[in-house]
Amino acid sequence: MTESEHFEGAVDDAVGPTDAGEAKGFVRFRSSVWGTIIGKDEGRERWSSRVAFFFAAVGSAVGFGNVWRFPQLAADYGGGAFLIPYVIALFVIGIPILFLEIALGQFHQTGDVGVFGSIHCRLRGVGLSSVAGSYMLVCYYTMLIAWVINAFFDSFSADAIWKQDPPPTGDDAVMYFFNDIIGMSTVWDSPDLRPTRLVGKNVGYSFLGWLIIYLCVAWGLKWTGRITYFTMGLPIVLLFVFLGRAVSLPGAEDGIQKYIGIWDTSVLVKQPDVWSRAVSQIFFSLSVTFGVMTAYGSHCKKSEPAFANSCVIACSNCLFSFISGFAVFASIGHLAYLSETGEFPTYESFGLVFGTWPVVLNTLPGGVHWVRLLFFDLFLLGIDSAFSLLEGLLTVVRDTVRFQDKSKFIVAGVACLFAWLVGFIYATDAGLFFLDTIDFYINFVMLLVGLLETFSVGWIYGIEKSIDTLGAPVVHFFLFGNFGSIILASGLWFGLKNDHAIWAGFVGLVVFYLACLAICLVFMKKKGMLSKNGLYELYFANMFDLKKELQPVIGHVPTIWCILIRHVIPHLLLILFINLARADNAAGESLFGHYEGYATWPYQVLGILTAAFAFFLFLIGVAAPKTMAWLDLPDEKKIWKSGKSIKKVDIVEDEEEDGGKADKFDSEEGAKQQQQEAT
Repeated sequence: MTESEHFEGAVDDAVGPTDAGEAKGFVRFRSSVWGTIIGKDEGRERWSSRVAFFFAAVGSAVGFGNVWRFPQLAADYGGGAFLIPYVIALFVIGIPILFLEIALGQFHQTGDVGVFGSIHCRLRGVGLSSVAGSYMLVCYYTMLIAWVINAFFDSFSADAIWKQDPPPTGDDAVMYFFNDIIGMSTVWDSPDLRPTRLVGKNVGYSFLGWLIIYLCVAWGLKWTGRITYFTMGLPIVLLFVFLGRAVSLPGAEDGIQKYIGIWDTSVLVKQPDVWSRAVSQIFFSLSVTFGVMTAYGSHCKKSEPAFANSCVIACSNCLFSFISGFAVFASIGHLAYLSETGEFPTYESFGLVFGTWPVVLNTLPGGVHWVRLLFFDLFLLGIDSAFSLLEGLLTVVRDTVRFQDKSKFIVAGVACLFAWLVGFIYATDAGLFFLDTIDFYINFVMLLVGLLETFSVGWIYGIEKSIDTLGAPVVHFFLFGNFGSIILASGLWFGLKNDHAIWAGFVGLVVFYLACLAICLVFMKKKGMLSKNGLYELYFANMFDLKKELQPVIGHVPTIWCILIRHVIPHLLLILFINLARADNAAGESLFGHYEGYATWPYQVLGILTAAFAFFLFLIGVAAPKTMAWLDLPDEKKIWKSGKSIKKVDIVEDEEEDGGKADKFDSEEGAKQQQQEAT
């Protein structure tokens, strides 16, 4: 292929100006491997400071999941034993994916769709699936906030449960939350627990929640960052206040013993879905696979240390979860102490918080005021997570050609209004059942998106270069051997119902992988590439090329991250996805399609459609990329990927008869001269 032919085949649409004030003919660089713009973007919103970014990112990560979902999982899966898969998931999967999203968003200065579309135009669906998942999640997440608001205002009523004498027990508080706040008193007699009515208060409080979310995002990122100083800062202070009160109560030590003192490690084998749930909890708590961290990273300066930022966010979030667990279990221990039987209460879901903390705080002098403070604290924890989930979508939408000039007030308003209307199903008397079901199936969306993200970066990035070097058969058989072996092994592990399943899976994995590798080596020998350099190209070259691209811009990129993203994380996520899909409930039925015994219609159907919709968006992007043309980044001009180095081109706009634009590229000598002048 001649250089001119390579030039014609390598042109791609570039990212254009994102602000009307950007100078015409603004010149940018295109990365040789990414094929994406990595120039200066003066028109993009920026965080007011690095601290504001930390508060916003940690505020997004810390939410309801830290105070009720994490303790619930610990209670369900062996107490302290749950920390084993949780910590492994954090360091092996969570932090690497968090770094991937922040780093690529920061490097490309755009959201999820632009980031993965830059790897290949057929991968836009990966980014679209992630923001679709976040939007579906925030629709029910905001109803949780509405219930908290409802409980807060209800505490001021004359007959509030917290003002009764004697004070309410944990069971009283849970039933109050279910029947009076959610409005479930009318659903218990309904066939298959189907909804019978809308709960008017929750419709109104949901609107109030969405209005507050709108006000937090509509005025731009700098205001959002400043708001998080309060919405994140105060809950941290209050957590230690609640923790101090909980651990000082009689019976608290028994609760803490149940939290970290009892390690039932048998659940790691007997309940293998604990591994999938641990990873999904990490995804939930770090806000990864939702497009949030990519969006937040895209508003950082390019020179920010992305890896250090990722570590600070991840560790802060997990520390909050861990400390919250002490507060919750200390409260549970106190309730067990107060009960006649001395048994630990078995609250689930959001009832785990409403049945413990309010009851404990109500024992303080002026208890109802402490309860109100708790509800206000929960509101703050939820609101910054909610508007961050919305921010991921807004960034993707406002980075596109069609909406780049639209006011954020309008785009955010439409998104909030539509989400409020969709959320009506959660405002019914069966809202908790809908929420619980969708929340379970969102686990599949997160695992799927995490798999697609790491597969895109680890295997699709640089694949053209690998094919040119090694040949298509080598690349394709190596890819097939890596993931085909995982699918075969998972089928044996989770399909066979005997004692030999584990060994059969490992044998199948090794044999399948080695067979495909042998075929690769045969083709490499024919091509004269069976050498150290050839094996390096096969196993590591694309990721270390990526490291060379990223490191001069965003700072340190760990070598271990490159290895994990290519050879570990996508394989693990594929296993965990299959593992969760094959997990059984207590009746021996698959959780997928039979979660918690809810009726097939409407609960299971809507849940399955939630997961299927995310996968459908990805498939549409792969099969028909032109259908996602409306997601194109601003069309600045066509720029050549040289394949060896970063070239600079001058962009000249010419008006054509049809109103289009033509491209004019300077010679290489002229480009070098202009680059020196620009420098």
